[in-house]
Amino acid sequence: MLVYFELVFDVPLQQRFTYAQDDKGETVVGKRVMAPFGRREVLGYVIGERETLPEGIPESGLKKIRRVVDKEPIFGPDEIELALWMASYYLCGTGEALATMIPSGRRETSPESLLDEEVQIAEKPLDLSQEQQFALDAILGAGPHQEPQGTAKPAMFYLYGITGSGKTEVFLRSAEAMLAVGKSVIYLVPEIALTHQVEEAVQRRFGAVATTVHSAMTGSARLAEWGRIRRGEVRIVVGPRSAVFAPVQNLGLIIIDEEHDGSYKSGNTPRYHARQVAFKRCAAQGARLVMGSATPSAEAWKLMEDGTIKRLHLSRRLSGGAPPNIRIVDLAGTEGCLSSELKEEIRETARLGRQTILFLNRRGFSYFYHCRQCGYELTCKHCSVSLTYHKQLGKAVCHYCGFSAVPPQACPQCGSLEAGFAGFGTEMIEEEVQRTFPDLRIRRADADSTAKKGSLRETLDVFRAGGIDILLGTQMVAKGLNFPGVRLVGVVLADTALHLPDFRAAERTFSLIVQVAGRAGRYFPDGRVLVQTYRPQDPAITYACKADIEGFYHYELAQRKDLGFPPYTRLIRITARSKQAELADRAIMRLAGLLRRLLPADCDVLGPADCPISIIAGNYRRQLILRGKAMAGIHQAVKRAMTAYDEKKSSGVYIEIDVDPVQLL
Repeated sequence: MLVYFELVFDVPLQQRFTYAQDDKGETVVGKRVMAPFGRREVLGYVIGERETLPEGIPESGLKKIRRVVDKEPIFGPDEIELALWMASYYLCGTGEALATMIPSGRRETSPESLLDEEVQIAEKPLDLSQEQQFALDAILGAGPHQEPQGTAKPAMFYLYGITGSGKTEVFLRSAEAMLAVGKSVIYLVPEIALTHQVEEAVQRRFGAVATTVHSAMTGSARLAEWGRIRRGEVRIVVGPRSAVFAPVQNLGLIIIDEEHDGSYKSGNTPRYHARQVAFKRCAAQGARLVMGSATPSAEAWKLMEDGTIKRLHLSRRLSGGAPPNIRIVDLAGTEGCLSSELKEEIRETARLGRQTILFLNRRGFSYFYHCRQCGYELTCKHCSVSLTYHKQLGKAVCHYCGFSAVPPQACPQCGSLEAGFAGFGTEMIEEEVQRTFPDLRIRRADADSTAKKGSLRETLDVFRAGGIDILLGTQMVAKGLNFPGVRLVGVVLADTALHLPDFRAAERTFSLIVQVAGRAGRYFPDGRVLVQTYRPQDPAITYACKADIEGFYHYELAQRKDLGFPPYTRLIRITARSKQAELADRAIMRLAGLLRRLLPADCDVLGPADCPISIIAGNYRRQLILRGKAMAGIHQAVKRAMTAYDEKKSSGVYIEIDVDPVQLL
């Protein structure tokens, strides 16, 4: 006798496929199976069981499941429901959503259970300040166990406070209270360096009931942890955005640390945002959501202003430090990367036996090859971006596709010798700093210098121990790191993000300056921050340097409202990419025509146009941006347009749909 199962595959389809299996008396729902799909045998996910065949499908033509991969179910009804919601909201396949949630790996192994009867708190919690205690009481409220299941709106809180004001301790205490009443906790941190201080604090505090999951682990190791979490052996999970899917038992709390961070948004299909998924999970399971940052996203700030999220303010540093003295330095007329003011402060900091962080969000030596005679620019042959010169490699490299070339000695177009690289990256700063301060110990931390596993952690540990005088790097040194010896932070060039054609450019610039400034003077009241810029009057820079957080959001939200950008509107971005420019053009024009007919009157279409980076890895990229006051109208129009488009789609074109995009490059 046959039984029937519904399968989904990692393909861009929301359709379920019915397969048969000989009745072995056990269900395979929640397991992965190998099944024939088209001409191949592929991995599928069993999301349902049927007693009868769907109408119109004869039993004779039904395909059979070939092999069951898992001994135990690795996902349950909660994960299936979440995958169905993701497929509907992010306009992707149900199997694509499940494939994103569930770690890939060989058959799951079953390590010994490490769960004690009682949760042992390994390290004594710190005493709370009055502000911290108020925040904790607000988060815990009447007690997590009294919260009804399935509440329509989860209890949402935002710990908004300057860097060093003790947000982490409130997060840990909240987690502790949840564990004490039998609930589980998911603690999200940004992908950048996976803020290993948080990881270590959680492991020390909670011991064996805590685990960390992240992309550096093998698929099999992540799958093994997934199994432990599902079995209830792990009750607190720390990790980047994908940890939001952890199948914890009896979810009580999701924490999103550094909520503003762009790494919470996935760059691949399904293009989910961990914050949105957390909203959904907390609402479905009656859990609480606590976010935190010194620089909330504009969307979160607006939700706080509206009262949808309760703001909990932490206003002072707990370690005895004070907000640093921040100065703007105009780079006009400066030779090299370092102004005389910054050099002077580095010398003074070294004389006091303290440490310096130099920050620039651009790796490489220099990034712009230009001929003064004819205006020629050296760009990637596969992408529409300038090549970045990496002196250590002796090559000009594309940071998008990896193409590299030996830099020309003379202009390839006119032969002029008045051609070469301009602009500076972390390599050039390192060279200038070594030349200027030969007696100081200097280390660079960027994607090039820390490619070897464990090298970033080793660098940060040496810096914390006082073995480095000047640490220079990209944004991996800007966030979440706590170094008692740091007196001076130098932002070498604050303008790097301001030139980007993206409505979030000012918000990102402001956030980075505030975050990196927070590394200075955390334990002593003599912190110094120098912000070098060619645009000293730009509001994002002036508000950040005055530490006027509320002033910036007031200004930025007024700008967004006038221009009709989020959080006052909702966006969906559609990108067509193809190896042939005419195919991409034809596809995006056709979609634009369909959408103009289908969109409600109060929504509009921006484009079609080239993407700001119009070619990546030999693919021509064209985009449409759909904008509306509410998501429902544009969402429904895109669904209908894609259905009509799929009926006559041409091969050689790939369509990407990004709901609530966070960057438009």
